[in-house]
Amino acid sequence: MFSYIKGILEIKSTNYVVIDIGGVGFKIFMAESAINKLSETGNEVKIYTHMQVREDDISLYGFNTNEELRMFELLISVSGIGAKSAIAMLSNIEPSTFALAVINDNLEVLTQIPGVGKKSAQRIILELKDKIKQTSSEEIKLQASQINVEILENNNKQEAVEALKVLGYRNTEIEKALQKIQLNTLTVEEIIKQALKILT
Repeated sequence: MFSYIKGILEIKSTNYVVIDIGGVGFKIFMAESAINKLSETGNEVKIYTHMQVREDDISLYGFNTNEELRMFELLISVSGIGAKSAIAMLSNIEPSTFALAVINDNLEVLTQIPGVGKKSAQRIILELKDKIKQTSSEEIKLQASQINVEILENNNKQEAVEALKVLGYRNTEIEKALQKIQLNTLTVEEIIKQALKILT
């Protein structure tokens, strides 16, 4: 329902903020790390949001970037992971690092997140990979044929492209961003970080 909320930051707590819009205060739950990145109270902020509706509760969850929102939505689609658990995970891992771990079946990275054991990490990888294949297999095939051959031939570049796809970006957006980066001298994570700066 709400794509983002833009207003005056009235309250910063440990796990939520309150944004004033025209005299109405919106309580938005956020990761502690995301709250720490916000400006001081009294300033205008823009927060990307996800609204969760249950029989006895309606809650808003907030994020500083679309990448964090995308990671949250991926996490809550995994069986056994609720909104609060997903928010806690966001406090302990960057979206780009998370995307790379899922793509590369990297259990070691995922199990470093508090509350995520080996079985949970395996379930995250299995369910998110399956979901991506089911929802966008044809799109990914089309994207792969359109991406510059040079990008596909380089493992670092290809991993960066796949990670950015997981975060919800289209091939055309990714290709334009990568054209502005000196790719040959960068690691996968450096490519992703620079691409995200351009994309956001």
